[in-house]
Amino acid sequence: MKRAMVAGFAVFIAGAAVLAQDWPQWRGPSRDGKVEGFKAPSSWPKELAQKWQVKVGSGDSTPALAGGKLYVFARDGGDEVTICLNADTKEEIWRDKFAVPAIPPPSGRAHAGPRASPAVADGKVVTVGVTGVVSCLAANKSEKQVLWRNESYKSVPKFYTAASPLISGDVVITYLGGEGSGALVALNMADGSEKWKWPDEGPGYASPVMAELGGVKQIVTLTEKSIIGVSAADGKLLWQVPFVASGMNYNAATPIIDGQTVICTGAGRGTKALKIEKQGDKFQATELWANKEVGDQFSSQVLKDGLLFGVSDKGNIYCLSAKDEGKTAWTDAVKYGRGYGAMVDAGTVIMALPDTGPLVVFKPDAKAYAEVIKYKVSDTPSTYATPVISGGKIFIKDQDNLTCWSLE
Repeated sequence: MKRAMVAGFAVFIAGAAVLAQDWPQWRGPSRDGKVEGFKAPSSWPKELAQKWQVKVGSGDSTPALAGGKLYVFARDGGDEVTICLNADTKEEIWRDKFAVPAIPPPSGRAHAGPRASPAVADGKVVTVGVTGVVSCLAANKSEKQVLWRNESYKSVPKFYTAASPLISGDVVITYLGGEGSGALVALNMADGSEKWKWPDEGPGYASPVMAELGGVKQIVTLTEKSIIGVSAADGKLLWQVPFVASGMNYNAATPIIDGQTVICTGAGRGTKALKIEKQGDKFQATELWANKEVGDQFSSQVLKDGLLFGVSDKGNIYCLSAKDEGKTAWTDAVKYGRGYGAMVDAGTVIMALPDTGPLVVFKPDAKAYAEVIKYKVSDTPSTYATPVISGGKIFIKDQDNLTCWSLE
């Protein structure tokens, strides 16, 4: 599937037209980490200019940007809050909150806030909290309006609910429940009722993506121990490949869709590519290649001109060649943090934000790591959300604050 087809498909599944530089859901318009319409400056400034900063609360959730508004999902004291801000002025337009229990250690030390990122489509914003509460609010209003909440799933994974919601037409899809007892579910956007579910495995910490494989629209995601494709129409399992995490390794990375190929990665297992084919009325998943050297723990890869870029479980920025059996092209020697890291494809450059910072800008070069510049974008010890880039602005959510930086 060509990039233009993917982008068009993503607009279709969101249920509404997406502005070129909106970031309406996890990993952007096409859910693949690609920034649309960004033009790199001819000369990069030595420092970014801070336009504004506002304290919004704790959490790892990436804000959504749609129609000039930012939708921030965070924890404030004993509540999870959704805040709608004017993206130009940081003015708060409305705020919703609901009480959530305290999150005990180890998650509660630095990760008491939500992990899942909001999704915006058709004038609605959907959030998924750490305890699995799914909320739908009216987005384009001057005051808060809660349309529905679904609190039917009471169990959570070891490190709490993390799958970001995926809006597809009249349903929202996410992964709820706990270890061995969860389900990939589709909830009706109208009232939050359940349309279908696939309940055979518990969730990992990855977010689902939409793909058209073998002519069938399907949801692809990592579970606690597999990678699966299920029918977007009714939730029936189409194919399944074991991808079992052991020890302190987890299934947390969002899969990459490249035509009829699905690429997945995980710490301790490296990166592998699967060819998905329909044979008669069944699907077959065949391994094309596997790179056991490099895998991501919590970072999700980006695919650029046949090259995969990511932040490995060891904290190094790397490049693999998807066209050459997944061979490692290079690994940068600098180690950032513990393998948490966000990465986006911004056209002529890749931007990476490891958990310990800084924002790293480098060229998508197949031969070697080619750094352009680094920027300090936070005063907090760690940053886990993905940078949101629109025009010459970069929005960074750190542990407690949301900051608007400018390249201009």
